Amino acid sequence: MGGEWGQSAICPESAQEWTIQVGQHLLDMDLGAITKYSALHAKPNGLILQYGTAGFRTKAEHLDHVMFRMGLLAVLRSKQTKSTIGVMVTASHNPEEDNGVKLVDPLGEMLAPSWEEHATCLANAEEQDMQRVLIDISEKEAVNLQQDAFVVIGRDTRPSSEKLSQSVIDGVTVLGGQFHDYGLLTTPQLHYMVYCRNTGGRYGKATIEGYYQKLSKAFVELTKQASCSGDEYRSLKVDCANGIGALKLREMEHYFSQGLSVQLFNDGSKGKLNHLCGADFVKSHQKPPQGMEIKSNERCCSFDGDADRIVYYYHDADGHFHLIDGDKIATLISSFLKELLVEIGESLNIGVVQTAYANGSSTRYLEEVMKVPVYCTKTGVKHLHHKAQEFDIGVYFEANGHGTALFSTAVEMKIKQSAEQLEDKKRKAAKMLENIIDLFNQAAGDAISDMLVIEAILALKGLTVQQWDALYTDLPNRQLKVQVADRRVITTTNAERQAVTPPGLQEAINDLVKKYKLSRAFVRPSGTEDVVRVYAEADSQESADHLAHEVSLAVFQLAGGIGERPQPGF
Repeated sequence: MGGEWGQSAICPESAQEWTIQVGQHLLDMDLGAITKYSALHAKPNGLILQYGTAGFRTKAEHLDHVMFRMGLLAVLRSKQTKSTIGVMVTASHNPEEDNGVKLVDPLGEMLAPSWEEHATCLANAEEQDMQRVLIDISEKEAVNLQQDAFVVIGRDTRPSSEKLSQSVIDGVTVLGGQFHDYGLLTTPQLHYMVYCRNTGGRYGKATIEGYYQKLSKAFVELTKQASCSGDEYRSLKVDCANGIGALKLREMEHYFSQGLSVQLFNDGSKGKLNHLCGADFVKSHQKPPQGMEIKSNERCCSFDGDADRIVYYYHDADGHFHLIDGDKIATLISSFLKELLVEIGESLNIGVVQTAYANGSSTRYLEEVMKVPVYCTKTGVKHLHHKAQEFDIGVYFEANGHGTALFSTAVEMKIKQSAEQLEDKKRKAAKMLENIIDLFNQAAGDAISDMLVIEAILALKGLTVQQWDALYTDLPNRQLKVQVADRRVITTTNAERQAVTPPGLQEAINDLVKKYKLSRAFVRPSGTEDVVRVYAEADSQESADHLAHEVSLAVFQLAGGIGERPQPGF
């Protein structure tokens, strides 16, 4: 689908070679207006950007032309799918001076891969080639330009976001698209709005109040059933990464305050977005964010900059920091769902989807203790989401805290029925499950939604944060990077857990892994730079460190390492 564009970020064929077979298209697009507007959003010379998993991301001052062009592309995608398309202006957990943009497909999913190629091509086209590229995309994708188009737009709190979202609107209007600008939203809220609009309101009301009410009603219903709610008023400290999450949580808190009290930190009133705070900082530095005092055994969590990731953490009585990442969140959620299904007496197929980075202890606990099947996919949210759609109930989380649960339409109907027809305990469990389904944002990983799900489950099960953490103990692990001349020499299979090339590398890794207890290791090329990422885990930190170092050496020797040989010691 657009095959010849895959190799290069620049589009094929020069304008001269291009034969004009586009009569109708020229009539349907006001090319004069496009050219005029495009000049107002001119592309800097020589700038080449690639549409990746997170859309486009770079320094904000380089993005004006990209925003205008993504407005154009969103209109074409909307006409082609006869659906509302979303455009989100955000750079998530990147520094404040960056920005970015991503398109949201009709059911709240990420943009289809063939359209990612169109996005790259359009963003990198020189001014004089713009019309040709637009017509090319319209022809390749058989876009009916007579079709109406509708685009919804959201943005985060970055200083550059408002002006950049205006550039998106310019692109939408010049192609005759209708739009609704939601203004400030978290990324998952925009995904939710798109999903609602394309299901005729079946999924929910496509307004910010609709979002707050749907989630809060489900949360309050659930926490009413918690036996421990009487003896302790539940409270939670939330680090909002100085981002949009703070604004939206503040607007929403009075809707659910009878079930939970939240204390907001890094709420954007003084700190810089994502600076020394947020889920990414806490996960990678294994320490609490700046600006948050933590007493021992207090429940705390951090959102990232656009509120689509969440991690939990606490200090134990000795002042040691404990991180509860996406693996443990998925374990809590899927165990609870499994228990409810057993209670109701429904044998639905539930699956947990992880990547190779999931800690081995979490996989073992799910498979052996909870008897929940676990599946592994390549790294990247779209792979996890896609796999999770194959089950009656699919739960997926990346270790970084991005994830959600998906429920098939048949399951939703069945549970609704059970909640009305079953007796006593079974009915109560079915009612709980019905509310849990409403509490998840099934369009995308959502920090606010996931936070409320976790808080509801902890309340219903009467678990403290330490008891949750103690479900299993993470195996010690180590991640390293090895610089190589060309990352493409490494190819992998089996969801990135085995190296196919260079020859001999997987055999070397297998031999090294045999030396240590409870150990595994894998290598995969980075998606963005010429480095190979190494992951190792074993029964002790010392063993994990040794194994990671030895695997790094094998990569260096067999995969064309450059610079200094990997050194032991961290």
